[in-house]
Amino acid sequence: MMGLAPSFAAEATRWISGVHDAITDFFATADGRGTFREDRWERPGGGGGHSRVLTEGAVFEKAGVNRSAVAGPLEESMAGRLALQGGALEGATFFATGVSVVAHPRSPMVPTVHLNVRYFELTGSDGTVFDAWFGGGTDLTPTWPFPEDAAHFHQALATLCGRHGPALYPRYKAWCDDYFRNHHRDGEARGVGGVFFDHLRPGGDHGLGFEQLHAFVHDIGMSFPLAYGPIVARRRDLPWGERERRFQAFRRSRYAEFNLLHDRGTHFGIQSGARAESVLMSLPPEARWEYAPEFPSGSPEAALQSMLTPRDWLTMSH
Repeated sequence: MMGLAPSFAAEATRWISGVHDAITDFFATADGRGTFREDRWERPGGGGGHSRVLTEGAVFEKAGVNRSAVAGPLEESMAGRLALQGGALEGATFFATGVSVVAHPRSPMVPTVHLNVRYFELTGSDGTVFDAWFGGGTDLTPTWPFPEDAAHFHQALATLCGRHGPALYPRYKAWCDDYFRNHHRDGEARGVGGVFFDHLRPGGDHGLGFEQLHAFVHDIGMSFPLAYGPIVARRRDLPWGERERRFQAFRRSRYAEFNLLHDRGTHFGIQSGARAESVLMSLPPEARWEYAPEFPSGSPEAALQSMLTPRDWLTMSH
């Protein structure tokens, strides 16, 4: 692969560890009260991870910040889900490392946020790396309708993406809008989107080399202070009651449905033998399934539902 060393696995593991620590520090500071429990786990067959979970904090009811680095034989069931390029699969091995973050705030006024950055590498039976790519993204899932928060989140991501190329934000924003949908519910969006990308290889249509791709994905991994921190600061102390909490529980049920039915990371984690407790840490601590709820026109709940239609959020930020 153009610009790729024999293996980037060791460097990628160190990079992911640094991102993991930085995000942990961000949430500890943003919450101000809660502390993280850390569990280390090993994967049968190779590798393992570190799961850090904050519960019952001042701001975050549950915030999971996980990292993993796993490796082993490329099984047929796994290979079928990967868009592989080149190389013989017989005797091939895989390496995957990444950080996965989901934070469910206590207050319905503060939106849920998700972030993931990852690196994947495939090695043939001769020890040569024949395919490798980066993936990741981040998206926002509000409960209460604050369009200006969605606009801020997208403007911050557009700024970060713009450092690496003008086409990246619009391309990966559209990819995010398309990906985070509950297809079993007529394509209802999970939230207001963000950016999402996968299988980014050197020399693709993005025009970035390997080191440039790494720099871009690193910036996404470090985006919370710019993109999410100001939203938390201005919403954390707003009042809320039982009505808002009930709607939050309903919206969380849609979040859980997506993660269990459609999310690639969840499916890969289970298929690759990762620790189930860590893979499923993205699920909210409480959720509510209501039968065919209806929300009156003009209500905040209806306004939030209308925000789930993909749109150009940047026009609101000017």
